[in-house]
Amino acid sequence: MHIAPDLQLPSLPEVTLRALDACHQDESYRKISEIVSADTALVARILALANSALYGPSTPIRSVDQALLRLGTRRFHTLVLTAALRQLLFELGGDEWQQLRDFWRHSLTTALTARALATLTRYPEPDEAFMLGMLHNIGELIAIKTPATEAKQHYLDHQSDIAAELVASWGLGPMASDAMRYQQALPSELRDAGHLVKLISLATRLALSDAAGIAAAGTVFGLNEELTREINRRIGHEVSGMAASLGIPLDENYCGESASRQLKQTILRQAMANQAINLADLTGETEDILAETVNSLTLITGLPALCFGHTGENLVLLSGTIGDIPDLAVTAKPGGSVLTEAFISGLPVSLGDRSPTVLDRQLLSLLHTPSILAVPVNNGGDCPGVFALGTDNEHLPTTLELADIFTAQLASVLADRVPAQTGAEASTESLDQEIARDRLRKQVHEVSNPLTIIRQYIYQLRGRLEDAGVQQELDVIRDELDRAGNLLLQMSHTDTVDQGDDGVELNAELESLARILEDSLFSSDSRSLRLSLCSEPTRVAAGPTRIRQIVINLVRNAAESLADDGGTVEIRTSSPVWQNHRTWVELEISDTGRGIPGEVRDALFSPVKTTKGEGHSGLGLSIVKQLVDDMEGIIACRTGQEGTTFRILLPAASHKKNETD
Repeated sequence: MHIAPDLQLPSLPEVTLRALDACHQDESYRKISEIVSADTALVARILALANSALYGPSTPIRSVDQALLRLGTRRFHTLVLTAALRQLLFELGGDEWQQLRDFWRHSLTTALTARALATLTRYPEPDEAFMLGMLHNIGELIAIKTPATEAKQHYLDHQSDIAAELVASWGLGPMASDAMRYQQALPSELRDAGHLVKLISLATRLALSDAAGIAAAGTVFGLNEELTREINRRIGHEVSGMAASLGIPLDENYCGESASRQLKQTILRQAMANQAINLADLTGETEDILAETVNSLTLITGLPALCFGHTGENLVLLSGTIGDIPDLAVTAKPGGSVLTEAFISGLPVSLGDRSPTVLDRQLLSLLHTPSILAVPVNNGGDCPGVFALGTDNEHLPTTLELADIFTAQLASVLADRVPAQTGAEASTESLDQEIARDRLRKQVHEVSNPLTIIRQYIYQLRGRLEDAGVQQELDVIRDELDRAGNLLLQMSHTDTVDQGDDGVELNAELESLARILEDSLFSSDSRSLRLSLCSEPTRVAAGPTRIRQIVINLVRNAAESLADDGGTVEIRTSSPVWQNHRTWVELEISDTGRGIPGEVRDALFSPVKTTKGEGHSGLGLSIVKQLVDDMEGIIACRTGQEGTTFRILLPAASHKKNETD
């Protein structure tokens, strides 16, 4: 029986709700990935799209993290919303809800166990083991949504082959397909099997928490009983914690009807907001779009509304649904009113029981209502406008939810719009075009860093070809050119390790980079780059490509933050550093610049609207955070009026090789 690679499968509504909320709140890639990874149906959907022909012959995606990086959160939000809409088509009964909950628990337990075993046995891609653990019994999920008894039994009887067929159709390779196909092989048959096959087979047995699984751990990997039981105990605790955070009961009867109704309401509100926004004319300047959409906000809330745009230092009344609109401009600085408080804080503010200011009273008079709810439009780090809704406080939670969804979608429209494009043209753009644009934005940002340095430095190098250090500097330039070429070929995909990577000596890499950075970013006499490198070995468990990406991004940002009259950027290393029972190499990059603005600090490592002007995408720190996370490192920031310091802990190479837990 042939299985379509793009499956429509049921999810637990609690997981879908949490995923939608995470996207709506613009949470980090890591948080979104953690939620998505806990649901087999969502994992299948995201893998099918990320590995589809939309991306051409690109590197196969082997983890949810990689898939999210390729798709971007906005594309993924669309995917989750579409999947949620399809959930409404599944009519599950009492027994089927129970089966779906039990399926979820078993698949998540298997996936977590597979990842733990992968880490313990040195498999290089633990996230791949996790993903395959989530998918190993996907035939059972297909059976749950299949009404015909005969077909249902077929899926249950052929789970291994179904999973193998799907994994192969997603281009994940023969080893992943074999891990699915031979998951039920006897432990005695697995002693000399491929590593991934052994991981998935043992994980499926240990997920049952029986004596046979404990014995299989000894046969397959030589694990003793005490260690195996401890793994089971820790995984059980983790699954229980995940279930509790999502509101999924594990120790009692389960019915998803209540969560399904909540999901339906959430979807309807998002659909209402989206439909209402599309009724407005979304062409022209930002102020024109804001003024147009106030009618749409009243349409979905049933409440009178005013729209204020941010112009210079003022909030100016642009439009409303109250009849004649008076000329009204107020200062955008804090003044105690709900309007200015919402603008400054970036959060919705209700008048409630507090004493109204004069401006509050003016707005109440215009709206002819007993109370006001002010809702800002947050477009990255910018707030182009604020809506003031007339309310009675009785239905405030529902109004707040609708207004919040509406302004979030409006902010997305403002961020995506192209001024020269008409509304009709924008509405006909296909998903693959949007994905390609999002992917290209990330690639261009990363390519611009090395190419900018190379272009400026080659000119400096022409007169120095006889210098003793030229050969080493040319090697660095060659590597950076190779990296630029690779980035153009990649689809915003970051591999977890550099191929053939045995680690890199951080100090040596920094010394090579410093000579280029000095000539390109610190050529002015008023700006200086200082190296303070420790005398101890600084070999880190990472490849030179990733180290250069991190350093160039951070040093470039630091240089651009310096005042016009100059300043200093300092790079420091320290080794060895002992923290959290691990050995690290510490890298600090400090500047004497103006500090990071508050609106950027609030979403420091997320893609935001840049404060550096045209030509910058605001992606640099997001990329740095992703690279550090992928190397299992730690990054922290300290900033103030005296400057900014980024502190990064990178796993020491010697520690990484000897790590046992």
